[in-house]
Amino acid sequence: MRRQWTPPDPYDLGLVLGPLRRGPADPTFRAYPDGSVWRASRTPAGPGTLRVVRRGGVVEAEAWGDGAAWMLEQLPELLGAGDDPDAFVPRHRLVVEAQRRRPGLRLCRTGLVLESLIPSVLEQKVTTVEAYRAWRLLVRGHGEPAPGPTPGLAHERLYVMPDARTWAMVPSWEWHKAGVDAKRSSTILRAVRVARRMEEAAAMEPERAAARLELIPGIGPWTAAEVVQRSNGAPDAVTVGDLHLPGIIGHALADDRDADDAAMLELLAPYAGQRHRATRLILLSGRTPARRAPRMEVRNIARL
Repeated sequence: MRRQWTPPDPYDLGLVLGPLRRGPADPTFRAYPDGSVWRASRTPAGPGTLRVVRRGGVVEAEAWGDGAAWMLEQLPELLGAGDDPDAFVPRHRLVVEAQRRRPGLRLCRTGLVLESLIPSVLEQKVTTVEAYRAWRLLVRGHGEPAPGPTPGLAHERLYVMPDARTWAMVPSWEWHKAGVDAKRSSTILRAVRVARRMEEAAAMEPERAAARLELIPGIGPWTAAEVVQRSNGAPDAVTVGDLHLPGIIGHALADDRDADDAAMLELLAPYAGQRHRATRLILLSGRTPARRAPRMEVRNIARL
């Protein structure tokens, strides 16, 4: 199935869909030098594969599988049609420059909760290397090959993540082999048991959606914000509780690399309603404090 959509100018497809990628070897996401992006999802209608590429001023999309029609129907929302970048007013010189250099930024909205919730839980309190490895092993081991053609080489086959029932049936030793401790796996199991209620949050206002997610023990403000940024396209969802983000925001806006969450929120206060967009632009500016401590140790509990 095919569809075309004309985005507003300026528009950067890679920036819009980039937050959906969970590491360079994400089995549900591929980006290629020709500008095409492939994405495998478990939609309400079933598994689907989506390929999008921008040619001139038009985004061309192809989709395969039971979820193809759903993915094409949701295409404009996924690509940021519901986002309003004109509502954003930069207040700092660095943000002004970042917006000038990245004018094609729009916030995507997937309309799917679990596909963002599960990898976000896997990222709790561990390095991104550990989280990306766990996501890769679990999706390849318990998901299913994505419908449609294989993009690129044979080893680059896309996979659709498991459905809620399959997640619930993953044995404890498989979580362990993937390096996922009992706290994170238990949080995921609690969420998939109420998968339908979780998915309903994608149609809510971001604040209500985050509150719905936080009803699950083990899901706090950090995880909820990471999810609604993607599932709901929330422009004001701030990731609080992050190890590095307050220092990055503090360094960029006030030369304070020791800023905590309270200081970060105070610095972002002028962007109320658009704090997530402001954060994206600050991160895209590349202004981050120099590292002055060793990287967090990469663990592998599968060896224990």
